[in-house]
This record gives sequence, C-alpha cells and structure tokens, in this order.
Amino acid sequence: MRVFGVDCGTEFTGYGVVETDAAARLSKLRPLCSGAVRLNKKHTTAVRLAQVYAELTALMQLWQPEIVAIEEVFFSANAKSALKLGQVRGVALLAAANCGLPVAEYAPLKIKSSVVGYGLAAKEQVGFMVARLLNLDEVPEPADAADALAIAICHIHHAQTAEALKR
Repeated sequence: MRVFGVDCGTEFTGYGVVETDAAARLSKLRPLCSGAVRLNKKHTTAVRLAQVYAELTALMQLWQPEIVAIEEVFFSANAKSALKLGQVRGVALLAAANCGLPVAEYAPLKIKSSVVGYGLAAKEQVGFMVARLLNLDEVPEPADAADALAIAICHIHHAQTAEALKR
C-alpha cells in the first residue's frame, strides 16, 4: 500500500509518501518522499491555491499512491485563518479527485494517537516518532512534512487494523 499524506497549511503544505507491503510477514513502513509546498505570502490567494493544486497534482502523478490521507477540518478560534486553511484543504481534495484517488480523512487527535500514542502530543513528539517509525536519521523538515508523513502512517495503521479485523 502506498499512501500520500497531506498536511494543509497557508504558508507550507506538507506532503509525504509512505509505503508498506501488507502481504509481508512483518510489514515495514518505508518513506518514499516528503517535503512542503512553500507559499509566498506576497502572492494573491488565487495564485497560492493554484500553486498548491499544481504541485500536489504533479506529486500524486509522480508517486502513484493508492490513496490520499488528509487531516480533517479542525475548529479554530480565528475564523479567517480557518477559512484560508479550508481553501487549501479544498484544493488538496480537488487534486486527489482529479487524479482519481480516494481520500481518507483523520482527526488531528486520531493522527497523534496513532503515531505517538497520545492525542495531545506536541509537534516535536510527532516529528520524533515519525523519524523512529520510518527509521530516519533525522526528523523530517519542515514540521509540515513530518505531519504529512504522520497522516500517511495513521492511514496505514488504520487500514492494517481494519484488515486484521476482517480475518
């Protein structure tokens, strides 16, 4: 299974691709790529959204994932920030749909619980555990890339659990 994780943001939109062989006796997580779409605040919202769409679409076509995993909408005290984040998230969903990919959505608490074991874990704890789970020498940078990998790992863990329950 190959999962494309997306961590939406208005300055950086993180992405990460993680693969696992579900048929293997001991399934091992393998990181394929990670990074972030860096957005220039001087550009208009439309230009930034077009950039997110173009870059995510190109990456999805390059890595050929089976599914895209993305963080669910969370509630924010700042309505303007939440709306901007929602626009980026919508563009990421559109990129997945136009690539013909299904989307799995996970709440932030579920992602952190799946990776760290604690739903209120700090960003640094998530990055540390992502590095350990993927056997990386360093925590992925920027933090948005680590978060995107965490989202992909979360989906893999949940898919493996669902598959085990079917047996």
